[in-house]
Amino acid sequence: MWNQLKTILLFGVLSALLIGIGGALAPNYLVLFVGIAAVMNLVGYFWSDKIVLSMYRARELAPEEAPELHAIVRDLAARAQLPMPRLFIVPGEQPNAFATGRNPTHGIVAVTEGLVAMLDRREIRGVLAHELAHIKNRDVLISTAAAIVASAITTVANVLSFGAMFGGGHHDDEEHGTGLLGSLFLIIIAPIAATLIQLAISRSREFAADETGARIAGDAGGLIDALAKLDHASRVVPPVHAEPATANLFIVNPFGALDTLSRWFSTHPPMEERIARLQAMAGDRPRATTTWAARTW
Repeated sequence: MWNQLKTILLFGVLSALLIGIGGALAPNYLVLFVGIAAVMNLVGYFWSDKIVLSMYRARELAPEEAPELHAIVRDLAARAQLPMPRLFIVPGEQPNAFATGRNPTHGIVAVTEGLVAMLDRREIRGVLAHELAHIKNRDVLISTAAAIVASAITTVANVLSFGAMFGGGHHDDEEHGTGLLGSLFLIIIAPIAATLIQLAISRSREFAADETGARIAGDAGGLIDALAKLDHASRVVPPVHAEPATANLFIVNPFGALDTLSRWFSTHPPMEERIARLQAMAGDRPRATTTWAARTW
């Protein structure tokens, strides 16, 4: 519940920032910039799954190719009251996974070859439950909405910066009461603030997916063990074809843990905090005993 409320609060702050910028400009400009940002992000919303799957050379897995994996996803989808998502395999040794698709009907779950090889059945189940939680919580829609607002703020700041370079906008600044300090805020501070808020929303959705995924699986322990392994692997196994712009999709950051300062600019919350929250849910739990027969598809 707290993660949902936190997301709503962050959206409110992000929207207030956009409205504040709109108050410093002519309303017609604001509508134009928001419209441009909306079109760009909505295109990404409807076609991002195809773009990402192509980017990572993902291949769809037929049920006969990976019956055990399909059985796990089918069981978890039923528990989550979701349609069966399409299942993809991504080439690469680093263990990781992501979900995409604009709604549950178009849900897609992708796992890397390294994840299937490294984790046991219980851990894979925990990871897949986490990814189904993203689909159930409609996190693709939430991320797109946040991106639209943040992009609009950045677009406005870029236009103001471009105008300032050629000496334009000075009269307008005085007329609208923004002044030099107001212009500097719009050009420099507002985009940074918007980015930080957008990333904070991304981190809050990871916490929510951990919690929802543990409830879907009925076992937080598998996800706890999986996250510990994936976090370690992200530090020592190089990502394959990973792009910083898509790092937020994965269950763990493909580029490894970040230092304290960089965490403000991270799409994922600190792993130790994620594990601590899941441990609080799990209480005293037995260690995993089930093993997974590693396969390469």
